[in-house]
Amino acid sequence: MQFHRAGAGSPLVLIHGIGSRWQVWKPVLPALTAHFDVIAVDLPGFGSSPPDSGPGDVPHFADRVTELLDSLGVVRPAVGGSSLGGGVALELGRRGVARAVTAFAPVGFYGSFGARWCQGTVGAARGGGAVLGPVLPALLRTRAGRAALCGIFYARPLSLTADEAVADARALVAAPGFADARRELGRWRFAGAGNGPTTVAWGTRDLVLPSRQARRARQLLPEARHVRLKGCGHLPFGDDPQACAQLLLETG
Repeated sequence: MQFHRAGAGSPLVLIHGIGSRWQVWKPVLPALTAHFDVIAVDLPGFGSSPPDSGPGDVPHFADRVTELLDSLGVVRPAVGGSSLGGGVALELGRRGVARAVTAFAPVGFYGSFGARWCQGTVGAARGGGAVLGPVLPALLRTRAGRAALCGIFYARPLSLTADEAVADARALVAAPGFADARRELGRWRFAGAGNGPTTVAWGTRDLVLPSRQARRARQLLPEARHVRLKGCGHLPFGDDPQACAQLLLETG
């Protein structure tokens, strides 16, 4: 597994969602690296990490992150996760690998319709990127193009630079681990949290995992801190980096 490491202090591991890469956390890194030894990973089959022979589900990704931490000598870090990575973060908390968890719009709290919606939404985004192909960079270098094509993930898509939008779209289209992870999204359900501090945050304008799923999260995690990120989309780090960084600082 490839990863980006920066900062100093107690360890904080950051885990991206399906089709994404460690760079999704860049808006919050300046605030976090001032307080933490930040390790932002690329899950197998995403970003710069090659695929492996695993099934692409939450438990497998949790195994791989644990193996990476063992190889680095990192013990019981705080963990932040987004979407699929939020489910991985909660699983690491359940196993006692993580001492504290901050999960942004985590998978696993939907019913059958919500799971199909999530699968269909991310699949359509990837398919659209693949179809647009050569014209995608030109489209994303316009404000209208970023608003239309990135609005599914961001409530404020114009906060992205053109280069960031192009790189993210290419990473989504090219990710060899996408198909397996998308399939497994519909099968995994939250199975319980650990005993450490846990924060679960939902963007009020999330189109991929709508914030109404927060009700089920509150039922299954009654002792966790539950937060609404007003005006934020599925990837709130670009929409409100200050609020997201503050949650990670407070929980970690």
